[in-house]
Amino acid sequence: MMIVMYTDGACSGNPGPGGWGTVLMSGKHRKELYGGERDTTNNRMEMMAVICGAEALKHGSRIDIHTDSKYVMQGMTEWLEGWKERGWRTASKQAVKNVDLWQRLEQALDRHEVNWYWVKGHSG
Repeated sequence: MMIVMYTDGACSGNPGPGGWGTVLMSGKHRKELYGGERDTTNNRMEMMAVICGAEALKHGSRIDIHTDSKYVMQGMTEWLEGWKERGWRTASKQAVKNVDLWQRLEQALDRHEVNWYWVKGHSG
């Protein structure tokens, strides 16, 4: 099954109150998901949008994920394997931020074939 996922997350202040939203589309079907937290960061909300979208899918699927978050996209496509090899440390030996969500995101996407698409945010 082919799914198109559009995601976004933000917060007021960083940290501060924040929210996330996801739209899942497949054929004529469309599902909107959203949530928020009182004290969070922009990056955590961007991650939650993708996590909750992927967790909502009942079957392994091909997913085209559209996000304006280079943090989430690069984290999953470029940085994740190195972080795991280094025991969740960055190349500069710092602890990776948001490990709980990176692990949850990796698990949520594990059974899916994912294509990432970066969308320039706040561009009309």
